[in-house]
Amino acid sequence: MNHLATHPAHVIGLDFGSDSVRALLVNAVSGEEVASGVTYYPRWMEGLYNEPEQSQFRHHPQDYIDAMTQAVREALEQVPVEIAQSVVGIGVDTTGSTPAPVDAQGNVLALLPEFAQNPNAMFILWKDHTSVSKAELINELAHGGEFIDYTKYIGGIYSSEWFWAKAAWVSEQDDQVAKAAHSWVELCDWIPALLSGNEHPSKFRHGICAAGHKAMWHDSWGGLPDQKFLSAISPTLDGIRERMFDEVYTSEDVAGFLTQEWAEKLGLPAGLAVAVGEFDCHMGAVGAGAGEHDLVKVIGTSTCDILMVDADKVGDRTIHGICGQVKGSALPSLMALEAGQSAFGDVYAWYKRVLMWPIQALAKTNTDAAKVMEQLDKSIVPMLAEAAQQYAFNDNSPLAMDWHNGRRTPYANQRLKGAVTDLNLGSTAPAMFAALVESTAHGAKAIVDCFVDQGMDVERVIAIGGISQKSPYVMQMCADVIGRDIAVASSEQCCALGAAIFAAVAAGVYEDAQQAQKAMASPISQVYQPNAAAKVLREQRYADYRELGQHLEQISEMEREHHHG
Repeated sequence: MNHLATHPAHVIGLDFGSDSVRALLVNAVSGEEVASGVTYYPRWMEGLYNEPEQSQFRHHPQDYIDAMTQAVREALEQVPVEIAQSVVGIGVDTTGSTPAPVDAQGNVLALLPEFAQNPNAMFILWKDHTSVSKAELINELAHGGEFIDYTKYIGGIYSSEWFWAKAAWVSEQDDQVAKAAHSWVELCDWIPALLSGNEHPSKFRHGICAAGHKAMWHDSWGGLPDQKFLSAISPTLDGIRERMFDEVYTSEDVAGFLTQEWAEKLGLPAGLAVAVGEFDCHMGAVGAGAGEHDLVKVIGTSTCDILMVDADKVGDRTIHGICGQVKGSALPSLMALEAGQSAFGDVYAWYKRVLMWPIQALAKTNTDAAKVMEQLDKSIVPMLAEAAQQYAFNDNSPLAMDWHNGRRTPYANQRLKGAVTDLNLGSTAPAMFAALVESTAHGAKAIVDCFVDQGMDVERVIAIGGISQKSPYVMQMCADVIGRDIAVASSEQCCALGAAIFAAVAAGVYEDAQQAQKAMASPISQVYQPNAAAKVLREQRYADYRELGQHLEQISEMEREHHHG
């Protein structure tokens, strides 16, 4: 370690989000964030391959390649060449479940000329809900008695956001893709394989994170589900199990080493270690310095919540209504319980779009309106937050439900819809906004309760992600509603920082992730404490929220039965 003191090793954390990729250059000894580059996905920004009304969201693999190359170069341009040459490892985190079909050589189909414009040959983004009916079939099969309950360790409910539902649904929609697809791969597994030239299925290293949380991998039934079960989901999955994988790895393991070709593209030394990939929220928990009984909330457009616990204490118990319990999916030594909300910041963005519609329509033909629109675009949410802060909730306040994009936890149900009730002619825009913010905080509390009610202790709540940094109003609301202190990590890039921590372990700078965390993880910048005076009101409003939720769920179930009937 001594030689590192004079020439400290550096590492790069690559964080693939829904809109952009971020490359974070970190000093592996001090944890200092030295430089970063952010690049938006070019095709995605044009709205290509998406049909939001149908909940179809696709990413072209070339978007990932182009944006990653640019983001790394942008980060390296900010530092001397010697620092770029001192990079010893790369870690990768991505959204998930974001799978894509690959051919027998491991090429993502959309990278082949004949599939270049076919959305079904691309990565099916986490928030693509087109496969709801397949998810429902998986649940029926898992709970029907003929098969093992493969949903047992993922909260008991399979979601349309996850691997097998997407692979089966897309294959049934598209014969060409079904014929050409040798197998399917998660984005967090594909990027490390791409960088290290190990895309061929025989060389591929799959992370326990994606396998355990989204592909129903579990030791107790020998890894992935049985072929008969997969074939029952869809005949298009016939024979896929033997073409998939038997081994899984944690992110402390090396996925491979940077190829000469990629080293030249990125401006990095060839042969550096590339760590096995993981989902963003799991890496974020590690970057935030979390350990046992720390609940980390990654708050952005949606939320992902990670609670790490001692696997031996959980034993054979299954935690219901969550998105999986997987040992090693965040810190290798602990079991990570995953939960989340399908929409958080997206709910505020929806409201902003509704309010902005007339000015946007005017702006197409009116230059004055266009100028106003530009100002409003940046200021409307801060204005609403400021006014909402002065707003006093009372018996006539609107009450909202945060299920605009379905519900992830507790108990996934992507058919559910959002709602706003108790409106009257005196309801104002700030009152509506306050109700929407409160609804997302209510959704956050429901997750904490889901864990605690099942004996999973939450000792500390840590928030990371854009909203935790930028919106004191939202964070204070969360603290008040949940009734607990919320600590905010100071790093704006905890997910990329977590990826960098694993890069340092894969490169041998540290023996394990905990040791790397001690040196590199983000400190806490501030703590929001619940307002004691609001306690009674908050508890009453939460009870009303739960009641509204039950009512909406009954309506959704009746509608479903009506359609099926």
